[in-house]
This record gives sequence, structure tokens and C-alpha cells, in this order.
Amino acid sequence: MEFLENLQAEFRHSAAWIEVACVLVSLGVAYVSTAWAGRRAGAKPESVWFGRGTLDGLMFPLLSLALVYAARVVVGHYQSVFILKAAIPILVSLAVIRFFARVLSAAFPSSGPMRLLERLVSWLAWGVAVLWITGLLPSVLAELDDIHLTFGKTTITLRTLIEGAMSSGLVLVVALWVSSTLERQVLMPSISDLSMRRVAVNAMRAVLLLLGLLFGLSAVGVDLTALSVLGGAVGVGLGFGLQKLAANYVSGFVILLERSLRIGDNVRVDNFEGQITDIKTRYTLLRAPNGKESIVPNETMVAQRVENLSAFDQRFNLSTNVVVAYDSDVQVVRQVLRDAALAQERVLKDPEPVAYLLNFAADGLEFSLHFWIADPAKGQVNIRSEVNLAVLAGLRAAGVDLPFPQRVLHVQGVSVSPVLDASRTAVGGAA
Repeated sequence: MEFLENLQAEFRHSAAWIEVACVLVSLGVAYVSTAWAGRRAGAKPESVWFGRGTLDGLMFPLLSLALVYAARVVVGHYQSVFILKAAIPILVSLAVIRFFARVLSAAFPSSGPMRLLERLVSWLAWGVAVLWITGLLPSVLAELDDIHLTFGKTTITLRTLIEGAMSSGLVLVVALWVSSTLERQVLMPSISDLSMRRVAVNAMRAVLLLLGLLFGLSAVGVDLTALSVLGGAVGVGLGFGLQKLAANYVSGFVILLERSLRIGDNVRVDNFEGQITDIKTRYTLLRAPNGKESIVPNETMVAQRVENLSAFDQRFNLSTNVVVAYDSDVQVVRQVLRDAALAQERVLKDPEPVAYLLNFAADGLEFSLHFWIADPAKGQVNIRSEVNLAVLAGLRAAGVDLPFPQRVLHVQGVSVSPVLDASRTAVGGAA
């Protein structure tokens, strides 16, 4: 084939050992420079420039590309170049793959479709590099230009469609990168409130993605004024068909902007009590102390009654009940209960634990111990168990009797033999 003959001719007229040496020196200098810059900057694994290792980020292929291109320009003045010219598309493809992979993994760390998209971009980039090296890329582009697609009254070529999709994808990934960088470098240090930071990140990412999409469409010649009718139709559809969804989204931004509820607050909604772990644009996540999670639509958080248990005071009141014998000293029992609560590190000293004589039960005196904690997120059942164990040990040490339920059965009006009557009497006494 003609292109293979051209490649062989270029290779024969080039001094391969000089070009190989230039490529190896360029890669070595790029590797050492990238490693030094990564250590000096204290690069983190999610960094787009450096990644998890020296060869994993965007810096290495870009620096290698710059050095190889400079070597090609210098060597090209004295001889024909082949290896240097072939190395450029390879490094360009590697840079594109690294850029997409690092940005998508940082923006969507555990998304399966994003991993599939990364592999698709890799195959596409390496395919373009092969066509570029072999000289077939112009012919393939010309063939794509000859394929026309008709959408109504609009006719576009397959090349325009592919280039539009590629440019739009590149612009969207750049928008994601810019938003992630602004979030880490600007929003996180300057905004300490988690709710305000979340609404700022969501709004900034939505605006950047919209601008990136519009820029990508205009770059391929799409008339943006034609989208006005489509935008109006989408707005009408959202207004009538997606009322609940739109209400939840609006309610989410209202919650974040009003700051009536914040991430970390303990709330009670519809008899479910838990801590707000995240506020999405459509729903709010609540985590109960036992680990259960509840997804509450934001409209419910706005339209219904919500008890914010930590809006002004983080203290939680807990109680436990105990029954002692009727002949017990009431003051001794109350003191034992208070001391058992105060002995726990998580129980607050102010307000002090209080023990009340709650009821005259059938089996003894019923006391109720009330105490306060300031860290309900660490659990409530565990601290109540510790207090109960201390109460049990204290009452036993003080000699206070803990009665168990007793019932006496009396049988009257039945004529029985003396032996049977004695046995029933014994059974009744044992009961």
C-alpha cells in the first residue's frame, strides 16, 4: 500500500538512533521533573496533574509532549524525522486519556458508567493515534464528510456530528475540572458551613456544565436560538408533569439557603428521629442512632412539622425506671440513682441527674432517673445500659431489694379431701 511505502521511506531517511535517544531523554526528563514537582507540591491522589503516581497524572504526558515536539523541531532542521513524529500522536492520546480518567474519577469516584466512558475514550484516542501515525486520518475524515444525515430540514455530515460530540464532551469535562478545582481551592477554605458549601458547589457545577454544553454546541455550528422553543416546551413539561419533582428541588434550595436545617442536626420527622447526614437537591438523608437511614423528600421537610432537636441546645434527656421494695429507704435509693448517672463520663453534671418517685407499683416503689447527654450521635442505648448497670451495682451494694412480681392464688368454696387440700395449699403457698 502507498502509505506503508511512504512510512518505510521516511524511516530509511531518518537516523533512528538519534530520534530514539531524543525520545528517551525527553521521557526521562519529564519523569524526573514530574516526580520532583509532585513531591514539592504535596500532590494528593485525587490530583488531576499528578494522580496516584508519577505516570498516572496529566503532567507527565504533557511535559513529555512538549519536550518531544521541541526535539522534533530541532532535529527536523537537519534530517528527516519518523520516530519523533510518531511519538507526538501517541503522547497526545495519552494526555487526553489521562485527563478524562483523572477528572471523571475525581468527580464520580464510584460510578460504573464513568469507568465505561473512560475505556471508550481510551479506545477512541488510541484509534485516532493509529490513523494519525499511518497517515490515514485525512482520508477517514474525508469519508466521514461524504456521509450526510438529515434531521427534518437540517442536513449535517457524520464528521460534524462526531466532532460535535467530542468537543462537547471535552468542554463538559473541562467544566467538571474547573468546578472541582474551585470547590477544593476556593469554596472549602472560605465556606465553613456544610449546607452553604453544598448549595454553592451544586449551583456552580450546574452553571459551568450549562455554559460548557452551550459552548460545545456553538463550536460545531448549532444555532442556539433554535433551542428557545425546546426550552419553553421543557419548562411547560416540568411545570405540569413534574410538579412534585420540581417542588422537591425548590424545597431543597430553600432549606439550604434558609439554613433552618443543617447537616449534622438531629431532627424528628414523622416519628423518625435521626441526624441529617446529607441534603440533596431532591431529598434529605437522616441516619438514626441504630444505623437505619431514611430518605425524606425535601417538600416534606418544608411543608410538614419538623422538630430540630439540636437547633439551640445539643443536650439530650434520657430516662430509666427501676422498682425497689416498699421497705427501702427512699433517700438512699435516690442518691444511689444519681451517683450511678454521675459516674458516667458522657452524663452531664449540669443539669444534674434527678431521681423521682414515679409510682406506687403493685410490686414496689417505682423510681425514674433522668439525666442529660451532649453527644447523642455517639448512641443513646449504650449510655442507658451503662447507667442501668451502675444502678444495679449500687442498689445491691446498698442492700436495697429489687422485688420480682408475686401473685397469691386463693381457692374458696371447693370441698376436697384433706390430702388433696394439703397439696393444693402447698401449691398455692409456693405460687
